[in-house]
Amino acid sequence: MLAIIDYDAGNIKSVVNAFKFLETDALVTRDPKEIMKADRVILPGVGAFGDAMRKLEEYKLTEVIRDVAGSGTPFMGICLGLQLLFDSSDESEGVLGLGILRGKIKRIPDNGVLKVPQIGWNSLTYPNKGRLFKGIDEDSYVYFVHSYYLDADDKSIVTATTEYGTTIDASVEKGNVFACQFHPEKSAEVGMEILKNFLSI
Repeated sequence: MLAIIDYDAGNIKSVVNAFKFLETDALVTRDPKEIMKADRVILPGVGAFGDAMRKLEEYKLTEVIRDVAGSGTPFMGICLGLQLLFDSSDESEGVLGLGILRGKIKRIPDNGVLKVPQIGWNSLTYPNKGRLFKGIDEDSYVYFVHSYYLDADDKSIVTATTEYGTTIDASVEKGNVFACQFHPEKSAEVGMEILKNFLSI
């Protein structure tokens, strides 16, 4: 059973529809018992870092997410769901993230040339090719919508990067924990392959 964590995150419907396309039933839930019973767990997210952390705390989900991450159950953060796994964000000074992985979420530099937020397709480079990208060629394009990006402390966990005014750590993998800054559920055939790879882990 696949659980998608419901904390009023914004992109849940598109994630559910992607897994329906892959003929995989997903339970949308904020029940800690259901989340812990799941074979795989997704943390989606669109919105502001601080608001999202407040919602996770309000729904008493922070500890269950840390428990799942430490349990060996395959776990995947998407977009804001990636950012929340880390320590902090420039978007919400003073707000602590989940701290499951080490790193800071930074504002994409506004250089007057590139638009911020980044909205659109960008290609991926694999510094350490991870399991999510099995069978997917380097330089494949995926869909991004974001103003903030990950700068991971430990670059050995970074499995994909992209360039947009700076080098963006676009995907990470550490043990059973996976995350993507881009939206695989909106990334056409490449995105479906990424989600299929997650389902096969």
